[in-house]
Amino acid sequence: MADKKSYIYILFNKPNGTLYTGVTSYLVKRVWEHKNKITGGFTAKYSIDKLGYYEEFADIKDAIAREKQIKGGSRKKKLDLIMNNNPDWIDLYDQIK
Repeated sequence: MADKKSYIYILFNKPNGTLYTGVTSYLVKRVWEHKNKITGGFTAKYSIDKLGYYEEFADIKDAIAREKQIKGGSRKKKLDLIMNNNPDWIDLYDQIK
């Protein structure tokens, strides 16, 4: 049986705009839900629907620990993750689907 992958992700609404950090086992589906405002709440209210950064994990426990680390960090650290890996603020959704 293949191992199930897990992901942490950071969404944004515009470059240097509002950010959202989450964790999921289905990255494509989850980002699609944000894009289509299926999830409601914070991301729908502020139109946070562009994938700026993500990391893949073999174990959901590691993904959850990393999500907590990122959420506990400063806004600057989140921005740095995006800027160092996606300096043009491209919506990475098209690259993962």
